[in-house]
Amino acid sequence: MKIVEIDGYAANPGDISWEPWKNIVLPDGGKCEFVMYERTSPDMVLERAKDAEIVLTNKVLFSRDVINSLPKLRYIGVLATGYNVVDTAAAREKGIVVTNIPAYSTMSVAQLAIAHLLHIANNVAGHDEVVHRGAWSMNPDFSFQITPQMELAGKTFGVVGLGNTGTATARIAAALGMKILAFSSKSEKEMQNLGIEGIRKAESMEGLFRESDVLSLHCPLTEKTKHIVNRETLSLMKPSAILLNTGRGPLIDEQALADALNEGRIYAAGIDVLTEEPPRSGSPLLETANCHITPHMAWATLAARQRLMHIALENVKAFLRGEPQNMVQ
Repeated sequence: MKIVEIDGYAANPGDISWEPWKNIVLPDGGKCEFVMYERTSPDMVLERAKDAEIVLTNKVLFSRDVINSLPKLRYIGVLATGYNVVDTAAAREKGIVVTNIPAYSTMSVAQLAIAHLLHIANNVAGHDEVVHRGAWSMNPDFSFQITPQMELAGKTFGVVGLGNTGTATARIAAALGMKILAFSSKSEKEMQNLGIEGIRKAESMEGLFRESDVLSLHCPLTEKTKHIVNRETLSLMKPSAILLNTGRGPLIDEQALADALNEGRIYAAGIDVLTEEPPRSGSPLLETANCHITPHMAWATLAARQRLMHIALENVKAFLRGEPQNMVQ
């Protein structure tokens, strides 16, 4: 049996061993052939996957046409939580199992969301830079600021989505003394059982946008949530509000957010995801005032990637035993 990892570099740039994949034992005692490609362009997918019964992908698309062109394919393992890179309907029609990696990066993503918030609130990097350039040495006072310092305690932290990551992020915000307001399918009782002191359920999405001092996006990308942040919802926010997105880029209408930031209708944004990644065609947010962008790295701590690789391996082993786990269909 042949296993092909079609784009392994992002999940494992070399700091995690691939050896366990080379030593997978089949139920009959035989071994699998394992081939790893660091990156694969769309025009190379069919050639590289043509003999594979098991394919692992992170961001390489497996469309209906691709799936229909791979008659040996029995299993697609997505090395991520989101699995929109696979046409699951086409896979289901072919009897192909599709799995994902749930909850492997929960704390890492929550950590970066709060890192963005603290960066905006205190601008540690900016102050460090000017101190090293001599600004403190030449200052007539013992203390100075290049940007206003913001205390987060007592402010309202709004969260869209209370899955694993949204809940973890809300817990950290609560530990900073913030009041948590959540828009979620969870009931009030279910929210109270999360153990987040003082958490409240937003009565409406509009109310969440109006009341939040900080709004953090943690919902999946669907037709309903695409551009959930748009000109209308941005118009509801406070001029002092901060928007965080460590979820999916298309949750935000980027031009609408750029306009709101440039016009001072909201204060700042901390963004880890964009609509196009990498943003080869550009993005209005790249040239926008007080928009702080990281390159979709929240998921990518070593600890999170080690969990991802372990779960992916266990997913394949479970499939080979005839006991597939973490199936998305």
